[in-house]
Amino acid sequence: MKNKLILLIGIIVIVCLGIGGKIVMDSKKIQEEMIAVVKSDGAKQVFENGLKNLDQKALTPEGVIQSYEIDYDSIEHNPMGGINGIIIVNNNKNLYIYFNLDKDNDEYNKAIISGYSYELDKKLGG
Repeated sequence: MKNKLILLIGIIVIVCLGIGGKIVMDSKKIQEEMIAVVKSDGAKQVFENGLKNLDQKALTPEGVIQSYEIDYDSIEHNPMGGINGIIIVNNNKNLYIYFNLDKDNDEYNKAIISGYSYELDKKLGG
């Protein structure tokens, strides 16, 4: 009886570890897919259009927003669809923009700016 109980507990532990491992691997795969989407040329164009909506001279020497980079550690799945993340402006962690890269017709082609830092708002004249 005792051996059967130990065997049953061992089987349950192995099944739980297997399920947990699969969940971790699936989560990692989804994260890598989201990062690949954010790094794509299409997403780059969408981000740059969004930045130019905030600052007409963005990505030029005259603009407030002269450069940007995506904080890949901030990327996460949005429960309403799309990909959330943060854009760092001018290599300054105090100048940031929250974005949602959203799908339209099964293609990520819309960047919704959901907010930005107070420091960036001041520089943009807000």
